[in-house]
Amino acid sequence: MKRIVILASGSGSNAENIISFFGDSTEVEVSAVLTNKSTAGVLERCNRLNIPAFYFNKKAFTGSDTVIRLLKSLKPDLIVLAGFLWKVPISIIAVFPNQIINIHPALLPKYGGKGMYGEKVHQAVKENMETETGITIHYVNENYDEGAIIFQAKTELTIHDSAETIANKVHQLEYEHFPVVIEKLLFPNGEKK
Repeated sequence: MKRIVILASGSGSNAENIISFFGDSTEVEVSAVLTNKSTAGVLERCNRLNIPAFYFNKKAFTGSDTVIRLLKSLKPDLIVLAGFLWKVPISIIAVFPNQIINIHPALLPKYGGKGMYGEKVHQAVKENMETETGITIHYVNENYDEGAIIFQAKTELTIHDSAETIANKVHQLEYEHFPVVIEKLLFPNGEKK
């Protein structure tokens, strides 16, 4: 059984999409969802979907080995950041090399880095009158949005797109591609039964 642990900070729509995608699988399970926000919407989703969820604070994440111990106990094959806003400490990356991935709502290296997430990204894309945007799924390293790119998907934009319509187009790409890319990473040679 391959195990996924999801880290999320927000409403958890991508987390729910991933959980649903693997819901009937006999080979992949979402072992748990971890969040750094006690009020995150993802907690309610986990409750409804019967997925274990854990909240941790900054000290547990960066000032101790609490989160590392929790992650080790869950034995993840892949740690998936789905709208998780904190920088992952090098101590965690070192324990799980090439096992932590993130999804970014733009075509990296454009619109990446500290503070570039969610609506801020879509607003910047709109203000710069980009003709396309998309998603980037990448490995996590010690710098924001600089890990090796695994996959990108694009969507065309028009001058009539608002930040909100751009966000909707990007969300559709996330929902369509993120679980499929995760599955390919878990079964790189297509050895799924």
